[in-house]
Amino acid sequence: MPQSQSTLEPARTGIPVYKRVLLKITGESFCEEGGQGIHGAELESMARQCVEVARLGVQLAIVVGGGNFIRGATFSEAKHIQRATADYMGMLATVLNGVALQETMEAMGQPTRVMSALTISAVCEPYIRRRAIRHLEKGRAIILTAGTGNPFFTTDTCAALRATEVQADVLLKATKVDGIYTADPKKDAKATRYDTITYQEAIAKQLKVMDQTAFTLAMERKMPVIVFSMKEAGNIARVVCGEQIGTKVTA
Repeated sequence: MPQSQSTLEPARTGIPVYKRVLLKITGESFCEEGGQGIHGAELESMARQCVEVARLGVQLAIVVGGGNFIRGATFSEAKHIQRATADYMGMLATVLNGVALQETMEAMGQPTRVMSALTISAVCEPYIRRRAIRHLEKGRAIILTAGTGNPFFTTDTCAALRATEVQADVLLKATKVDGIYTADPKKDAKATRYDTITYQEAIAKQLKVMDQTAFTLAMERKMPVIVFSMKEAGNIARVVCGEQIGTKVTA
């Protein structure tokens, strides 16, 4: 069961270097390596890290993926379902993750709102930019689900778009790996990690940590991106407080 606010570890003494952040969490972060669905321990660990950041006074917006349930493109290819339909199924999966994360964060004492790009009024609020910003200003974390509400766009692209819309200071991409590598470190033992890289390099080298549309949008809006692993407890707060973790993507 999620811990109550009184049993949470004390907030970090570090000073945040960002006032408002957009955190992108992959769907796979909700389950164990190689698993599917939502695993309680992984969900609680993720929620605790998010609450820790919010308790630092940072305005926190979160975009969640749905790959722990379904990936639209892959499902379409394997199951003979039209891509648009499969993508909508993936959007619904992100709502499942968002509601689970909200419940866990609120059990830890952090006011949280789930907002959806698809109309699901019985479960969550519609995404309205000005309302989202107002929630952040009032100290509520917001969880943005259903991607952009359109098929053929990934949740990475959604994260870059929403970061721009809510005027975030930085886009944080929390993944299973500790940054951007020259090649897949699981397949290439010689792969090395970048400390920093430009948008142009990431696009030219077709690095797969984010899709090209997301990188392009971030580049056009001059939105810094930090890619790091959230599997180590406290990493989100460390990044927010300026520690050099993962890979930073800038102009």
